[in-house]
Amino acid sequence: MTGSGSGSGTYVAVVGPGHDVSPALLAQAREVGRLLAARGAVVLSGGLGGVMEAASRGAYEAGGITVGLLPGPDRSEANPYLTVALPTGLGEMRNALLVRSGDAVIAVGCSWLSEVALAVRTGVPIVAIECWDLPEDGPLRVGGAAQAVAAVLGD
Repeated sequence: MTGSGSGSGTYVAVVGPGHDVSPALLAQAREVGRLLAARGAVVLSGGLGGVMEAASRGAYEAGGITVGLLPGPDRSEANPYLTVALPTGLGEMRNALLVRSGDAVIAVGCSWLSEVALAVRTGVPIVAIECWDLPEDGPLRVGGAAQAVAAVLGD
């Protein structure tokens, strides 16, 4: 995977939970950022805490470029390890920009990440660390359209 255009290098979006992240998962994310920077990749993230901050920190400490696409309109919400903080004001919708801005996505811990689905749907290569198969307690499984409508609107 290589990037295109004047910002040569590969752009990799690192995604994962922003809160309640185990120290082991944060260490994984920080190492991902460090290794990406060591290889000259630009690290993209949602710019906030948790996995986003850990990956940014790893890349920043390794001298890499880190870009955060923030959900809110305020640059001051950014984690301190961003080279560039872009306040989008788009909320969770910024996740689509994040996925489409990367040449690839690395998910460090999955939780319910929209970025994973967006990457799969748009054909952006995705690698997952400590991820899961669709759990039984996930979406309610139904057999068809009528059952789906009944489930959300009631009988």
